[in-house]
Amino acid sequence: MGLAVARELARRHPRASVCVLERESSVGLHQTSHNSGVIHAGVYYTPGSLKAQLCVEGARELYAYCEERGIASEACGKVIVATEPGELSRLDELERRGKANGVPGLRRIDARGIEALEPHARGIAALHSPGTGIVDFAAVARAYALDVLEAGGTVAPGCGVTGVEAKATSLRLLHAHGAAEARYAIFCAGAWSDRLAVAAGASPDPRIVPFRGAYLRLVPERRHLVRSLIYPVPDPSLPFLGVHLTRHIDGDVLIGPTALLAGARDAYRLGKVRREDLLDTLAWPGSWRMFRRWWRTGLTELRHATLHSAFVRAAARYVPELRAEDVEPAFAGLRAQALGRDGRLVDDFVFSATPRALHVRNAPSPAATSSLAIGRYVAGEAERGFGLEP
Repeated sequence: MGLAVARELARRHPRASVCVLERESSVGLHQTSHNSGVIHAGVYYTPGSLKAQLCVEGARELYAYCEERGIASEACGKVIVATEPGELSRLDELERRGKANGVPGLRRIDARGIEALEPHARGIAALHSPGTGIVDFAAVARAYALDVLEAGGTVAPGCGVTGVEAKATSLRLLHAHGAAEARYAIFCAGAWSDRLAVAAGASPDPRIVPFRGAYLRLVPERRHLVRSLIYPVPDPSLPFLGVHLTRHIDGDVLIGPTALLAGARDAYRLGKVRREDLLDTLAWPGSWRMFRRWWRTGLTELRHATLHSAFVRAAARYVPELRAEDVEPAFAGLRAQALGRDGRLVDDFVFSATPRALHVRNAPSPAATSSLAIGRYVAGEAERGFGLEP
């Protein structure tokens, strides 16, 4: 997100000094490179919403960008599978949304249609989205960084921002190597976005609560069980899409992710706990409201995270031939989930404005898919907020 915004601003304002302060030693080391790698087509989102518009635009632009830059991507397609009659009404709603959003090629298929596309999958009905695809988003991020440099901007690694001081005509950004002065700043800080927003004077609502998502991969001799992408019909009351099976651009077939509350904002290991992060979660009133509402779901996710056999059984609803011996551990990612004080899991874009700064407080999936379109949108918001001429 930050690189996409910087890329857009550097192109729009070639005389300006655009600098990306990157927390890590190189770009794309967190959510960008720890995900399913899916280019979403825009099926899930409310028609007319910003997410729907930016996803459809962004996917089209991202495919073109990858082709131009020689980044491997593939429109391999996705089936969203209903396995029981109670899911058909939700599948109907997804079909309505997808068609209203202009998702290319979206069609309803029956059990035979599912088997024709995915011979080892089973269901009573599905939606087929041929425009959904896969890409290595870390490679996309590296290409964005090169675009920033080529446009005259700077990317400064190892400069995680630790404080923000507002002055009359500038901001002073304290970071790991000292400080930087800027007339304006845009914060795209992912799992740390709430802390930096509060440091700059914004409201603490919403709070970022980290969820750890673990993946399994099929052993090589069982990869043939999945040709493309197989997704469940999601629960509309949750911002997570559920356990799905995805072919990765490197040839792996992933199963996941889980959605387990994490003890640290970078808890890639299951047992990692950081006191500050855990206290942030437990001290937030919304956390306890969320626990009361979703404790049963939390227990299910805990079982999936600790028992591979239970995790595989969940995926076997869609590919019945799957067995526990068919999988091995892959990797884990962290979702920076925005949580309201009222306990609501925020599933839309959230922005905050403070003097001389714009904060992207929540940029949920499909933010990676939509990154070029979102970069354009956020750059426009910054220009209006800061009084800049494009």
